[in-house]
Amino acid sequence: MNTPVLVEVCANSLASARAAQQGGADRVELCSALVEGGLTPSAAAIGLAREQLDIKLHVLIRPRGGDFCYDDTEFAVMVRDIAFCRRAGVDGVVIGLLAPDGNVDFERTRALISAARPMRVTFHRAFDMAANAHRALDNVLELGAERLLTSGQRGSAFEGRGLIADLVRRAGERLIVMPGAGIHEGNVQELVAATGAREVHLSG
Repeated sequence: MNTPVLVEVCANSLASARAAQQGGADRVELCSALVEGGLTPSAAAIGLAREQLDIKLHVLIRPRGGDFCYDDTEFAVMVRDIAFCRRAGVDGVVIGLLAPDGNVDFERTRALISAARPMRVTFHRAFDMAANAHRALDNVLELGAERLLTSGQRGSAFEGRGLIADLVRRAGERLIVMPGAGIHEGNVQELVAATGAREVHLSG
């Protein structure tokens, strides 16, 4: 690996976020309820993390576990959570919405991205449930998100490295494709070499 690879750590507590920073992480994605796949953390946790971290802080915006098709009330909660993150000085938010047909929920995602600016936006692993990966990538590119988190539509990023490599090639410089799921010290170097990824997402 000749080019340094940025490491984002998924942290589900303030203690974990601080440990990630002390361990050399470049960025933290703060969430809660990892048993549910990650949910939006509390306002207090977000505010304290922003006060205590010197590195970049991104926050997961996900109101519940389960699928990624949200009703009007859930969508309204997401809008308000994003507004709070913006006021709190968070660097970025992590979102993902799908329509019932398995395509990206284009209009609602566009609305959330607009609400998030000037924060950065990552489209998360809802992508891995999309009906067509290439169509979903095109949607995320058109929407203007800065980053896509994916396991290559497999159980782990290492298993999905073939698709991830394809997504990295297709996205080029327009989007950072960030592998996530099952990455550890024993496979990260091979994964980066196989995919060309510039950033990786893992939990410590």
